[in-house]
Amino acid sequence: MKFGIIFANVGPAVAPDYAAEMGRIVEESGFDSVWTVEHVVVPAGYESAYPYSPTGRMPGPEESPIPDPLIWLAYMAACTSTIKLATGVLILPQRNPVVLAKEVATLDVLSKGRAILGPRTDDHVHALRALWTQEVPSHRGPFVEFENAKMYPKPVNGTVPIVVGGHTRAAARRAGRLGDGFFPARTSPEELGGLLEEMRRAAKDAGRDPDAIEVTAGGVLDLDGVRRFADLGVQRIAVPPLGFDLETLKQQLGNFADNVINKVS
Repeated sequence: MKFGIIFANVGPAVAPDYAAEMGRIVEESGFDSVWTVEHVVVPAGYESAYPYSPTGRMPGPEESPIPDPLIWLAYMAACTSTIKLATGVLILPQRNPVVLAKEVATLDVLSKGRAILGPRTDDHVHALRALWTQEVPSHRGPFVEFENAKMYPKPVNGTVPIVVGGHTRAAARRAGRLGDGFFPARTSPEELGGLLEEMRRAAKDAGRDPDAIEVTAGGVLDLDGVRRFADLGVQRIAVPPLGFDLETLKQQLGNFADNVINKVS
């Protein structure tokens, strides 16, 4: 079982000194990754329900800073040496996939192969992989089209793992068809189990090995909960930062390592 930190780029981690020290604490505590969130803007007085909160509102006020995830991860790359640098998730339709391919490949090279891209949307995924893996990339899809578009640098390991995020069955099917990983934003065993079954069916229908799709999930902080999720096929647990000052963070992550990570890893 692997463990990551979700919501890594918000709260006090907006500040550079805090972010740098947080990265070192996370690494020393035995976590394998940090996962950023993204909202380019937050509409004032938004009315649509935020799906991951019972109140329908995002945590914190509308004015809470949410740094650009890729720039924040590039800074984190320079402050750490082993943890994976992941987006959880990046909203692909807001971004030009050709520019994004260059940004993520650059992050991957500078971090020596530690980038993980958590996105949404099929056509952009195909475009990204073409740019990362083909010597003379070409792609023609319903939304993205380019031909003979050389792009360098290439990712360190030939590509960057793409983790599909989402809480719907459509997202689960997309992960089965296309994903290197799946990050279902559901925390109850019943909902999570149903989404993983959907993902596995889609993978088999696409001629893929569902066991090769790495599953990341959140919502449990205790050893029994982690073991229940492991039984469902979850391979990484993402937990929120467990403190909002460095002393508390170090103490709480150390306790989590002693009580959970060291007993299941």
